[in-house]
Amino acid sequence: MTQPEIDDDFLTLLAEDEPQRDRRAVRHWRILIIDDDDDVHQATEFALSNTPILNRPLMFLHAYSSTDAIELLKQEQDIAVILLDVVMESEDAGLRLVKSIRQELNIHESRIVLRTGQPGYAPEMDAIRDYDINDYKTKSELSRNRLYTTLTTAIRSYDQIHAINASRRGLGMIIRSSAELMARHGLQEFAAGVITQLAGLLRLAPEGIVCAHDKGEGAESTHIIAAAGSYARCIEEPLSSLGRPRVTNQINLAMEARQHQFSTDSTTLFFPSKTGRDMAAYIETTIPPDGLDFQLIEVFCTNITIGLENVLLFAQLKDLAYNDQLLSIPNRLSFVHSLSMVIADKRSEETLALVDIDHFSQLNDALGHSYGDTLLAAVATRLKQTLPADTVIARVDADTFGVLGKDSLVRPEILQAIFRTPFNLDNSDHQLSASIGLARLTEVEGDGSAALKCANIALSFAKAGPRGEFCYFARDMELHTRSRVRLLQDLRAAFERDRLFIVYQPQVTLSDRKVIGVEALLRWQNEKGQFIPPEQFIPLAESSGMIISLGEWVLRTACLSLRQFERSGVKDLRMAVNVSVTQFRHPMFIASVDAVLSESGINPHLLELEITESVAMLEYEFMLGMINQLKQRGVMVAIDDFGTGFSSLSYLERLNVDRLKIDGSFVSQMMQAQSSHRIVDTIVQLGHGLDLSVIAEGIETEEQALALAALGCDEGQGYLFAKPLEAEALVAFIAGN
Repeated sequence: MTQPEIDDDFLTLLAEDEPQRDRRAVRHWRILIIDDDDDVHQATEFALSNTPILNRPLMFLHAYSSTDAIELLKQEQDIAVILLDVVMESEDAGLRLVKSIRQELNIHESRIVLRTGQPGYAPEMDAIRDYDINDYKTKSELSRNRLYTTLTTAIRSYDQIHAINASRRGLGMIIRSSAELMARHGLQEFAAGVITQLAGLLRLAPEGIVCAHDKGEGAESTHIIAAAGSYARCIEEPLSSLGRPRVTNQINLAMEARQHQFSTDSTTLFFPSKTGRDMAAYIETTIPPDGLDFQLIEVFCTNITIGLENVLLFAQLKDLAYNDQLLSIPNRLSFVHSLSMVIADKRSEETLALVDIDHFSQLNDALGHSYGDTLLAAVATRLKQTLPADTVIARVDADTFGVLGKDSLVRPEILQAIFRTPFNLDNSDHQLSASIGLARLTEVEGDGSAALKCANIALSFAKAGPRGEFCYFARDMELHTRSRVRLLQDLRAAFERDRLFIVYQPQVTLSDRKVIGVEALLRWQNEKGQFIPPEQFIPLAESSGMIISLGEWVLRTACLSLRQFERSGVKDLRMAVNVSVTQFRHPMFIASVDAVLSESGINPHLLELEITESVAMLEYEFMLGMINQLKQRGVMVAIDDFGTGFSSLSYLERLNVDRLKIDGSFVSQMMQAQSSHRIVDTIVQLGHGLDLSVIAEGIETEEQALALAALGCDEGQGYLFAKPLEAEALVAFIAGN
């Protein structure tokens, strides 16, 4: 059969009757008529064109052959009913078309009503069943009323099937989109996903924006964080700069009312946040959402709100993990990550520097943490203002900043110059200095952590000398550091395995060479039988904090040995024990002294604690209080290595100590250097002037002993009288004298 001619004027009227956007703005039931008879098309449309069904008008689409129908169905969607002629090109053309619609085009929601003008060509019952045909009528049966009834039944069936399938698809999409959005950790990435998923849910092209608003910050705090379609250029701009009042008004209404806004051409969804950063999504729509869309949107919004909270929480956790909360700059973890990226990119022409503020802890303790925080902020600000913008600046420790940049820019003279100008805090100038450890990445083997370790090693070397100095990392430094670490590990093992022991060096009166006391000295013999010098392992114990437990063990062992000496017949022997500043600062130090005195049962007057001159002058008021507590218990206190520090005579007079100990370096030189002789003489006279006894250490010759006695020095110790002895040998030595 030939396709009848189509009236062009009729098509023109349909096209001009209503613009495409307006025609779709009103929901129609779309009816497809497939028939090779043009009269059937016109008669059907004429009979029902102005007759709404289930409160919606009808829209008719036309095809005049199976081929036309298939092409049209490939392009058109949401067709409610297909009125299909059974006999067209062939006797079974209609049935074959039904098979194509269901199986090849996968259109299962549209209801199919078969019509035929030749009753003898009626399909069999199994064909109707197998091909999911809604109804079958002869054309002579389809009067206006019967056609209306048939379409109503078919449309109602389509509406129910469509609603069920749409709900299933919508819920499935929400589940999938929720899972996808949960995987997005950035707020902008999450917001972009919201536009895509919402458009997919409403079966629209992505055309819209997502805005974020911070509560209490005013309208200007609403920013576009994601955009799609014609809005794409507006991302990261304030909403007020969008230039589309209709869109701006809808979003502001949603934010102010804290609820969704729907109009004929847009949908604006509101997503509240417990953290105070609310979000709204605006998307252009061609038709308002219906009842099912509302239900799906509510489910969608519930999931999005949960996802938004997770994204904001993740952003907060990320901020806490990678940013210093006080200074709003990267922290140690972020800095290590940046280092690793630079190393991975093989940008070896860069230098890492660690800038450590000198004496920060003392300033912090003396002036308060608020002052310390302000000081750190001022240093961070000056670093950012002085160094180029592409330089990475981070806080990697309490008072240490990390700097990463080009070799030509991260240089010690540039960093030191930053501290030459005083820092103005609270209208007062504060002069600071910084020790700097630097590591060129060409000298580093490994990742960011390894690079930071190298800079730390360089910083340790810089701080070993006068403060305010700098040091570049060299690979032999790492070997030295590793050696120190191994030595510390061996020291811990030796302590745990009782490889440490104490020897006692006699102290005598210079006038009659009578033994009146001993000094307890710690010794370490390793498993190979080698003796490790105290000057190597004692500083390690102090820097690692191990000196606390080690010093307590020495004090207890010495006092218990003194008790044993008394039982062996050695009476009134003074026991001198060295105490480090770390021990003095420990809050349980006095309690540990009390415990040792109680456990050993010795006379407190026989215990003498030796502190170095430099320690005695540090934190003077604190040390004065500690010494007074010891004196109240009857414990004696001596100042060791006297003459090597810078004691204030007024402080020395107020310190309630018992003895000054002349450093061995002056004793060894006093017979050759007149200056050393004068220093010894001065110390002796000073001690006697303050009613303190004076003892000299390191006496190795009779000439030295006689000279010291002539100057009035009270006591001495050294190899001239006895080397350090173990407990049994000491008892025998005293008995022999």
